[in-house]
Amino acid sequence: MGSPVLATIRLTLYLLFTLLLMPVQWVALRTSPRLAVALPLFYHRICLRILGMRVERHGEGNGRHPTLFVVNHCSYLDIAVLGSLIGGSFVAKAEVAGWPLFGWLAKLQRTVFVDRQRRAGVSGQRDEIANRLEAGDDLILFPEGTSSDGNRILPFKTALFAVAERRVAARPLVVQPVTIAYVRLDGIPLGHGLRPFYAWYGDMDLGGHLWKAAGLGDCTVAVEFHPPVTIDDFGSRKALAAHCRAQIVAGMDRALAGRWSADDQPAAPAPA
Repeated sequence: MGSPVLATIRLTLYLLFTLLLMPVQWVALRTSPRLAVALPLFYHRICLRILGMRVERHGEGNGRHPTLFVVNHCSYLDIAVLGSLIGGSFVAKAEVAGWPLFGWLAKLQRTVFVDRQRRAGVSGQRDEIANRLEAGDDLILFPEGTSSDGNRILPFKTALFAVAERRVAARPLVVQPVTIAYVRLDGIPLGHGLRPFYAWYGDMDLGGHLWKAAGLGDCTVAVEFHPPVTIDDFGSRKALAAHCRAQIVAGMDRALAGRWSADDQPAAPAPA
């Protein structure tokens, strides 16, 4: 399934564009913090066009800085989708840093790498995340800890929600749940069995999966920004995590059932 010719064209353009922008971002990180945030937004939006991916956004980012965006995780493609909408950095598992190309791109976007298997270092990793938030950086967290098959939401790991217990400039940290779902291929709803053409999970080979995905038609991805909250609304990180998961699950159900239109984009209110 898919066109090898289309995959070749798309991946060649993607690689050339990436190699062109990488040194520019490297310079921006050292000379212009504002450009270093804006350039990845531009980069990811162009990459989505190259790869034939269209994003339907429902709701809005709350606009407060810093914000911790909590998102379900389906695929490495989530990075481009979310990176085209949010001017922030990702929190990723430590092994991503060693991936060819994708590891370099993650470092250029100032990704925070965490080793979830090394319990002794969890406190220090939380401190690193907290320091970035206190500096005003928006961060994007995948609390499932791994990617799913795109049809369901895995249980959340709540340890890193502890950063929400800290105050930022004497105010509670804003946390915004976000749902991402791969919903249509060439305008036709993706069924349960076809969604893994985009979802990447388990022991799937990354190169082979990317080749197949790039050779398919145009994919529509639904992204819903849910109303932002703070830990003060719930009293504990576990209750906050449970709320975020419930919001994301409801958004996934709506997206996969097609219970909204492309024009239905309710704005999420900013916290007072």
